[in-house]
Amino acid sequence: MATADDRHGALLLLGLALAGAIVRIIGLGSGSPGEVGYRPAGEERPRRDSVAAAAERLTRPLAAGERIDVDVVGADELARLPRIGPALAARIVEDRRARGAFGSLEEFDRVSGIGRAVLEAIEPHAMFSGRARRPRAPQGPGAKVSLNTASAVVLEQLPGVGPARARAIVEDRRRNGRYQVIEDLGRVPGIGPATIERLRGMVNLR
Repeated sequence: MATADDRHGALLLLGLALAGAIVRIIGLGSGSPGEVGYRPAGEERPRRDSVAAAAERLTRPLAAGERIDVDVVGADELARLPRIGPALAARIVEDRRARGAFGSLEEFDRVSGIGRAVLEAIEPHAMFSGRARRPRAPQGPGAKVSLNTASAVVLEQLPGVGPARARAIVEDRRRNGRYQVIEDLGRVPGIGPATIERLRGMVNLR
């Protein structure tokens, strides 16, 4: 026959079981036994429909004629551009924060990972509202441009080297490594012996 102590113990266990069930039902439990979740007062959980709407907006294809301002938008919007994934979009934002606006498609190739194929893919969809801090080519007696470190913006100021050839030089440098002699410029499409001779006294290989 159950004693009063037995009945008291059974009621206590039943009460604890009911309390645990209530905690799980109202969502305070995290799923782990004995673990209780904490949420600051007033903090709202993101609504499922708003999260879905944001995801749909960021993954939707670019509409015909739609342009994204590369000098303004964040990484999520940049990732919508062709051939620009999340990692490259993050590098673009970081470069912009450190060095200022791009201002043009030509200056955009200063970001590591942006090559000719990417520039051609994004050109119909990119715009640049900012103004780049344009570095100038060295001037004065003995001043020379480094073929191995100069940006495309600087290189394009050299005689016979416009924006397209400057980008080609930077892309070739990335793919094939440093120039050991000035004649190595001949591996860049569009640069022949005449251009190399014209540049000989104006560039170095530092």
